[in-house]
Amino acid sequence: MSFTKVACFAHTLNIAAQKLYGVPAIARWAGRIRAMVLWLKRSSLAKPVLKEKQRLLGLPEHGVILDVKNRWNSLFLMVERFVEQFPALQAASMDPRLKRSMERDRLERMSADDLAKAEQFVRVMRVLYTSTICISAEKSPTLGQILPILGKLQHHFTVTAQDSAFTQAIKEKIWGDLSQRYQDERTRQFLEEGTALDPRFKNKVAGHDVWARLVNELLTRQNEGVAAQQMELTADDDRGEDSSSDDDSMVVRVSKKRNLGLSALGELFADEDMAVETRQETPQTIAEKVQEEIQRYRDLPSTLTSVNPVTWWWTERNTFPLLSDLAGRYLCVQASSTPAERTFSTAGDTISQERSIETHVSHNVCMVEQDF
Repeated sequence: MSFTKVACFAHTLNIAAQKLYGVPAIARWAGRIRAMVLWLKRSSLAKPVLKEKQRLLGLPEHGVILDVKNRWNSLFLMVERFVEQFPALQAASMDPRLKRSMERDRLERMSADDLAKAEQFVRVMRVLYTSTICISAEKSPTLGQILPILGKLQHHFTVTAQDSAFTQAIKEKIWGDLSQRYQDERTRQFLEEGTALDPRFKNKVAGHDVWARLVNELLTRQNEGVAAQQMELTADDDRGEDSSSDDDSMVVRVSKKRNLGLSALGELFADEDMAVETRQETPQTIAEKVQEEIQRYRDLPSTLTSVNPVTWWWTERNTFPLLSDLAGRYLCVQASSTPAERTFSTAGDTISQERSIETHVSHNVCMVEQDF
């Protein structure tokens, strides 16, 4: 049906993040952290010991997080919590109350080098995590954010001379995947047009091709609208000469009333006033209206990123009647399917077999209590 398909940007970012599992050095390092997390989760004695160390060290009493590949950003969240709780984890691993085991031996081998890598990982990957949150919004348009965020990610994941080998491996793997996304020409042009119609990021669109395409689209839409109006007028134009003569007589009566209402100064300069009215009523062509409206829009400064584009266009709908209508066709497209997937997840948690069993059991208990 000639629809333009825009892939879910959040899923795209998640796929790029999962590529890190395929890097041997990163996979081995993350595996050591994962083994420690599993040890803490499985040991009934390790949990109270960890909380005790957290209180002594003044750290937040947060639990550890285990990464799951099908949960977005779970690797980042696991490492971030590891960095936060590293002193308490080290203190817990050396507590004599915990029995020596293979899992504890692995934990003891967590060194300062592992902590340094974790800090580098969090610093590099936080922007990817933040980007996922940005385009997963439910109450604001997100299509115009895709290209600006990709531009920021490209700058962030560009390898520099100061990067360590560990950081360089992360950047190359992430941007190597993201650089191949949204390369289809039709999709790229659609994203450029959506970005141009977002008042927050309109100045981040490079080149004049996108504005030329918007002009052509507006002209096409306006010409189609004019053609439709002409067809309606032609269909309704069967009133005959009598109706036309009635219209002419009505115009004459209105003009006479206007002349009777003129002031002395108005009668004296009636010719000059008529010339002014003629100049003011000279209609602009559709092309002139489109060009003027786009130019006025481009001359405005970009808005803050906290501004909701839909609210902005609604406020400016009288100033930009043509562009505001066109912007609604683009900004209604969301960059991510995350809101819809959240709905399915919530429904799955609500309507589940376990919940039905609990409800059934509690109902039976209430019936038994009533019998007693």
